[in-house]
Amino acid sequence: MRIAIDYSAAVNQRAGIGRLVRNQVLALAEVDHDNDYRLVYARPNRGSVPQFPPARNFVRREFGLGERWLTILWHRAKLPVPADWLSGPVDLYHCPDFVLPPLRRARGILTVHDLAFLMRPDCADSRLRAYLEEVVPRSVRRADFIIADSENTRNDLVVLLGVRPSSVAVVPGGVEERFTRVTDEDQLQNARRKLGVGDEPFILAIGVIEPRKNLNRLMDAFAMLKERGNVPSNLKLVLAGGKGWLYDDIFDHHADSPVRDDILLPGFVSDTLLPAIYSAAEALAFPSLYEGFGLPILEAMACGTPVVASRASCLPEVADGAALMIDPNNVEGLTGALELVLLDADLRARLIAQGLERAAQYTWTKAAEQLLGVYRAVAAT
Repeated sequence: MRIAIDYSAAVNQRAGIGRLVRNQVLALAEVDHDNDYRLVYARPNRGSVPQFPPARNFVRREFGLGERWLTILWHRAKLPVPADWLSGPVDLYHCPDFVLPPLRRARGILTVHDLAFLMRPDCADSRLRAYLEEVVPRSVRRADFIIADSENTRNDLVVLLGVRPSSVAVVPGGVEERFTRVTDEDQLQNARRKLGVGDEPFILAIGVIEPRKNLNRLMDAFAMLKERGNVPSNLKLVLAGGKGWLYDDIFDHHADSPVRDDILLPGFVSDTLLPAIYSAAEALAFPSLYEGFGLPILEAMACGTPVVASRASCLPEVADGAALMIDPNNVEGLTGALELVLLDADLRARLIAQGLERAAQYTWTKAAEQLLGVYRAVAAT
């Protein structure tokens, strides 16, 4: 088979979908030496350092236009310029980032990571929501087959966009082997310096700063936790992540918090620091209102860090009993769960052991093998 994969997200996005696509393709290169792959991508952003698999059956083709211009060309102006004309002849064309351009002969495969813009429209920028409401359903109709990150997203596609169940498969993410418990003091101290916590204990929340992450309620729960007085007085809350959209209210909420001096917002943190950051944290708090997969909870588990997570969307599916699950709308319940996971030694030990087992079930090799199975099935139809 000749397979084109749109690698633009992997080239230009440091975290999130960019990291998922990058790991998926790197693992695919390890498991498939027979098929021919063409990684097509928009012109890299200034300062980006693309990572490509060294395998001989993976070649690259840059389109020469930036992502913005390709978006205008294909999805706003709707010009009928086939992507497989630009990529060269291929049998399959896989777009792993929500939107699928017009194709000439290739069969199109589309990955839809979540339908947050439909499930939680209040949490998305209005212009982005309007764009996604137009182009994602059109891309879904155009695709020959669709991939989702979780059964929850698969079900959302079937219910909300009318996708035939037989036309969508789940290919979950994986946990990189580097995510393991860090015990080296120099690495841990370096991570703490980057976060600004010094030697003080901290609860970690990690992800893009936007309403869907439910950070205002997390800050309220942290304030309630401190007010109860059962946790160390120097306990911090770290909200690590770059700015997404509609973040002004989150920063205003932080400024108004009675414990704002104990809530740190260090911004985006480098991927290379993540294992040490997870390992240094007392717990990971992940009270999101909606997720397509929720990879940070597995990465934290792999590092031996207990997790408190929302029972919304796919997160119970991913955690499968290895995290303390809470109602994301219940601040008091979130407060109680954080208090339990910090103070109950038996509970912590159980969550750590179960988390390590759960995280071990998700590997990028397994994800790549599942993806390859989709390619073979679609090519055979």
